Amino acid sequence: MMERSEVTLYSGGHKGAETEFGKHAECWGIGEVNYTFDGHATERDKNCHVLSAEELRKGDISMEIVSKRMGRTYAKADKIRKVIQSIFHMVNKGYHVFAIGWIQPDDTVKGGTGWGVELAKLFNRPVSVYDQDRKAWFSWKDSAWVADTPVIADATFVGTGTRNLTEDGAKAIEALFQRSFGDAG
Repeated sequence: MMERSEVTLYSGGHKGAETEFGKHAECWGIGEVNYTFDGHATERDKNCHVLSAEELRKGDISMEIVSKRMGRTYAKADKIRKVIQSIFHMVNKGYHVFAIGWIQPDDTVKGGTGWGVELAKLFNRPVSVYDQDRKAWFSWKDSAWVADTPVIADATFVGTGTRNLTEDGAKAIEALFQRSFGDAG
């Protein structure tokens, strides 16, 4: 097992899965950085990094590319653009991406969480998703979702996911930390 003090969670600190990841990181003595931007509310403000306009631009990508990759369109492109730009920073800094949500039939993940998952695929990073409907973890291997029991095995990781976290999703996050680091405290 890695030394907890050498591990860092990168997240957005939003309500739901990201807040839950942050709470567990704190319980286990793991570093935490939450990316946000002006005008965007977070539930978790521990080690918040407010991205400047210049930093946000580093994560800029054409909304056409995002729409094509995700198989959907975005009505509020200006607002979602900043969210997508901040997700870039999370995935760029964290190695293994852990997400809580729903894997869709086209192999994308529902909502903004899906962009973090797609970036992980594009960056050739390990990515694991807890599907709240199937109540199981899946990891992207050889271009397919495979049932898995992932662990946090790298010094940096991303914890992201839905705002609509279920009790099972919260338990999956806790179990991930337990498998990875043993008992809290």
